[in-house]
Amino acid sequence: MTSRVTTAVLAALFATATPMLAHAQAAATTTAAQASASNAVNQSATRVLSALEARRAEFKANPAALNAFIKAEFTRSFDSNYAARLVLGTYGRGASDADVADFAAAMTDSLIARYGASLLDFNSKLQVKVKSETPLPGGRGVRVGTMMLRQGNQPIPVDYLLRQVGGQWKVFDVMIEGISYVQSFKNQFAAPLSQKSIRAVAADVRTGRLKANGNQPK
Repeated sequence: MTSRVTTAVLAALFATATPMLAHAQAAATTTAAQASASNAVNQSATRVLSALEARRAEFKANPAALNAFIKAEFTRSFDSNYAARLVLGTYGRGASDADVADFAAAMTDSLIARYGASLLDFNSKLQVKVKSETPLPGGRGVRVGTMMLRQGNQPIPVDYLLRQVGGQWKVFDVMIEGISYVQSFKNQFAAPLSQKSIRAVAADVRTGRLKANGNQPK
């Protein structure tokens, strides 16, 4: 991924849709929208935008408070363990839930530390239109297709992949301009995972020897 797209993908992950979706319009009726993935994306976006606008000065002065807010929203809206299993791929086969959760937590903390502040730089005037909500093959969930509208610039397609977890829609992948969060990190961690255990790779991420950035290793 390019640095610009990487930052956009990661920022989107922190709060399901980020402030960019604050102006998205759901096409479903009120009753249907209450149970739809599109509505879940919109609700999260509205909640996050309101908090960022109200607490922007506080967050700029106190990065720890910003990180705590992002982590709480990330935990609430993102299925990090399922996404981690997808990132691990074949290296996660037979892995314990504890090892996968450790890897997921290490990635989350690394991403928040490196990219969390980018949320404060997002332009809340951007408009994103929800274009579609379609089922994924095999009953794996749904894809919510959106278009990010930028004044004076070409629109950017952003898709969110969600699945039901305990009766709640949660994101497990984000695609910006066709670039998948899961696939990008799967590419990045393939080489380290071929040489070390999941726990060892997670430890390397925590210490900074490996940085979760979505770039393919050189």
